Amino acid sequence: MSEVSPPARRARVRALAKINLDLRVLTQRPDQYHELRTIFQTISLAETIEIAFTPARKTTVEISQNVDIPDNLAARAASLVLDAMRIAGRVEMRVEKRIPMGAGLGGGSSDAAAVLLTLPALAGHALDVAQLLKLAACLGSDVPFFLLGGTALGIGRGTELYPLPDQPPAPGILLAPGQHISTAEAYRRLSPRLTSESQENKIFSFQSHAWNLSGKETAANDFETVVFGQHRHPAAAKKRLIRAGARAAMMTGSGSAVFGLFRNRSEVSRALKSLGGENALEFSLVSRARYRSMWWRTLQAHIEGKEWPPRSRYAR
Repeated sequence: MSEVSPPARRARVRALAKINLDLRVLTQRPDQYHELRTIFQTISLAETIEIAFTPARKTTVEISQNVDIPDNLAARAASLVLDAMRIAGRVEMRVEKRIPMGAGLGGGSSDAAAVLLTLPALAGHALDVAQLLKLAACLGSDVPFFLLGGTALGIGRGTELYPLPDQPPAPGILLAPGQHISTAEAYRRLSPRLTSESQENKIFSFQSHAWNLSGKETAANDFETVVFGQHRHPAAAKKRLIRAGARAAMMTGSGSAVFGLFRNRSEVSRALKSLGGENALEFSLVSRARYRSMWWRTLQAHIEGKEWPPRSRYAR
């Protein structure tokens, strides 16, 4: 008599994008990564992932999405977290990509973190924050942040994270020129400018901004100095947002997306009209509390209580 497989456990989750409210590059480290100081912020722009898990004798991961992506981070995350839990199973995923790729918004990293948070809940195993952060760092420098959300200070290569006070849910507009910027190339062009004097100045300036996030301190993204010189569209996007009334406008990550923050929705509506809507995406800042509430609500059929990370109701 053939063995009947148990039914799959399923969840439909949202993977949010991020922006960098500040980003300074200090120097290249011995491990070839760069030493960073950055402020991460989750935003409401998101893509949807449907995940199904079925226990099995061996692990298989199947993923389908509306955009073809080689070496998909979400698939790698699934295999990695199952190995960490020492279980096998069939994982089926369907990703609806909405976050522009190669734009500095962390879409692929957010997808991977979503898998790291969801599979333990479906599989009935518990991994603590430290374990998940370690797995996330193996997948990419931005992945750990998406396990936490809200507003966070990132240092080192961006994987060492500390909470900052959440920002009000300010509205904003993203302009995504549709131009893929190579992060490796951006670092290569930036490296000759990383002098000892500039590092010291950046640290003092960054400190000042981090302590006055809601104040008048000027934020900066070091990548703008090299990306704007090579690619005219991100530079033009920043000028358009400032002309449209943004109280702050800056490139996120190594580009090519540029965001503008506004005081209220009325200003956003007026700006969208003046921008003509081309490649313009409306968003709002998402606090850590709202981020976690979203996850508890999304996984409520499979978790118990309000712990972080979400704790599976199937865990022994």
